[in-house]
Amino acid sequence: MFGSTLAYDPDLLQDICVALPSSGVKVNGFACKSEANATADDFSFGGLAKPATVNSSVGSTVTAANVEKVPGLNTLGISMSRIDYAPGGENPPHTHPRATELVFVLEGELDVGFITTANKLISKTVKKGEIFVFPRGLVHFQKNNGDKPAAALAAFNSQLPGTQSIALTLFTATPPVPDDVLAKAFQIGTNDVNKIKSKLAPKKS
Repeated sequence: MFGSTLAYDPDLLQDICVALPSSGVKVNGFACKSEANATADDFSFGGLAKPATVNSSVGSTVTAANVEKVPGLNTLGISMSRIDYAPGGENPPHTHPRATELVFVLEGELDVGFITTANKLISKTVKKGEIFVFPRGLVHFQKNNGDKPAAALAAFNSQLPGTQSIALTLFTATPPVPDDVLAKAFQIGTNDVNKIKSKLAPKKS
């Protein structure tokens, strides 16, 4: 007879553990600053209150409220983001290797979807006030299907979920993924690989 196995985050050993990145110590998270020095500012963030300026080539801007912005989130296993979309803008295919994502539409409508490891697309149009879940690690996207700006709030079960944009990860890695690897994977020529790289490269100011 087989026994059962459970996996979960360990219980907290203190009330709070406000991140202290300046310590340079990381043990699957950040070291804690002295509880005596913790303040309300360590647990608050106003960055999600207003729409962000959208000036990216894909038509969306993500404002994160993770442990790097809210030190009091350290060890709590939770964070949020706000995503603002221009008309027709999208949050391109990407993954969060360390978190499941729950999206709540604030304004507008979004076409959303994720792809399972069996290569099945699960998608729908999500309207204002509705939610949609993207399972941890699966490739997913959101697109504003309207002619007005849209916005969403995203919640994560990680203090620092991480984001890997598929196109940027493959075509702008440092050092670069070899051109012949990308050409074979996408069944395109190396000239096409270089065209994609040039379009995704950061613009020089």
